[in-house]
Amino acid sequence: MTLANYINDLLYRYDCVIVPNFGGFVTNKIGAKVNHFTHTMQPPKKQITFNTYLKHNDGLLANYVASSEKITFQQAVVRIQDEVAKWEIELKEGSVEIAAVGTLSLNNDNQITFEPNKQSNFLTESFGLAEVTSPAVGRIQEIAETPEVVSEEEKKTIVIPMIAKRAVAAAVVLGVGYLGWNMINNNLEQKEIAAQNEATEKKIQSATFVIDNPLPTINLNVSKEETKDFHIIAGAFQLEENATNKVNELKEAGFDAHIVGQNRLGLIQVAFASFSTKEEARKELLEIKDLVSEEAWLLEK
Repeated sequence: MTLANYINDLLYRYDCVIVPNFGGFVTNKIGAKVNHFTHTMQPPKKQITFNTYLKHNDGLLANYVASSEKITFQQAVVRIQDEVAKWEIELKEGSVEIAAVGTLSLNNDNQITFEPNKQSNFLTESFGLAEVTSPAVGRIQEIAETPEVVSEEEKKTIVIPMIAKRAVAAAVVLGVGYLGWNMINNNLEQKEIAAQNEATEKKIQSATFVIDNPLPTINLNVSKEETKDFHIIAGAFQLEENATNKVNELKEAGFDAHIVGQNRLGLIQVAFASFSTKEEARKELLEIKDLVSEEAWLLEK
């Protein structure tokens, strides 16, 4: 599997996939759109853009490549660098197609431009939804012509439908009038009920209640448990015994280590620590990368 396919897979689960020293693919969720000119409706989707300023290695892509190809993190970084070097050569000669994501090319100013693939939808909520086309609704006008000379039988056939149309129109007018009268009565009844409720509420508010023996006050201290959805991953293991040994090793080093579950490949992930906010997690991740392990990366659940 090529690097382009790895990027394609990650965009279904993450809002940003960074290719180190090259750029980042960023997603933006947009709602359903209706085109009144083509009479089509498109489902919600993830709009893909490319940002050349996002070049810092956040570990997401490298860790996914390492897990998929059963190699180390450093080996995955080297493979990504090799692929990026090939892309830079291909961009000078033409364009680079990134799987189903889109196409990269250079403009006149030698800057990278990105054209997304309009047929791809990376929003999992819209899986199976396709563009819907609705034909335009036209109006048919009927022109009735009355002959200048008609027989008695023809006059009867003309008069009867006219009487029927007038009867229908009268019934509609009577029905509308009846509904209008009912609406007026209902509005008056609702106003009377609202006035009665307001008067009753004022009486209740003005009443004074005296309790000779009040009950003692009870103070309840309720602590809200914070959810920690941001995890700094130390490694992923196939055997639970190895994952447990890694947790014990990190705890001895002073970390609040624990197992955060399995990834899509069935590997057991071990975290240095978990945090409730992304800011705290990123701050700790930088320190761990500098002092403990450069292969640590941030997982958001």
